Amino acid sequence: MSNGRLEKLLIQAFEQADFSGTAIDSFESYVNPSEVTLAYEMEYDSAQGSGTTGSRMEFKSIKPGELALSFFLDGTGANGRPCDVQAQVAQFQAVTGYNGNIHRPNYLKVVWGTLTVKRCVLKSASIAYKLFRPDGVPLRAVISASFSDASDDQTRVAMAQDSSPDLTHVRVLGASDTLPALCDRIYGSVHLALQVAQANGFTSARGLPAGTRVRFPPLKR
Repeated sequence: MSNGRLEKLLIQAFEQADFSGTAIDSFESYVNPSEVTLAYEMEYDSAQGSGTTGSRMEFKSIKPGELALSFFLDGTGANGRPCDVQAQVAQFQAVTGYNGNIHRPNYLKVVWGTLTVKRCVLKSASIAYKLFRPDGVPLRAVISASFSDASDDQTRVAMAQDSSPDLTHVRVLGASDTLPALCDRIYGSVHLALQVAQANGFTSARGLPAGTRVRFPPLKR
């Protein structure tokens, strides 16, 4: 709840792989999901030494993560706000599906409350119609969808390294956070705090209040 208004999960569609520009379309959930599943997988190379029974798991990469959501649609008016089930399904398909302008499905952002914005593409979806009028018009449906991470390889590799100079980090300072401490966590050096302050237009690297949004650009240690 934000300022007394219920925030709905939103899926935004983009035509650019870097998600630049404004969204070309969007789908807002009729009822917010009761469960959000984030799945990720680490990939290892198994290296077994000669004469040994075990194997040494050498880290190889982080595979693209997956996000699973279910959307409930109700056209009966039971909760006081009926929707056109078929229209909502069509809108979901238009936002997440194939785009003839780019000859592929849209690039998507999933946004909801304090959840980190998820950059992804639709991997699969199924629609289960649950209730029908006598003339066959669907009154209730559940859309179950799986999304796959659409971050580029460089970004995914950088996200696996807290101190990577290849990824721009954005943080909102908490009550106990300081800029030097975050620089040490991200870059591995407190001495870059002044450069970060200058990059953000701050007059000082110290005394920043909680709630300050700080961009940590790629810097060489």
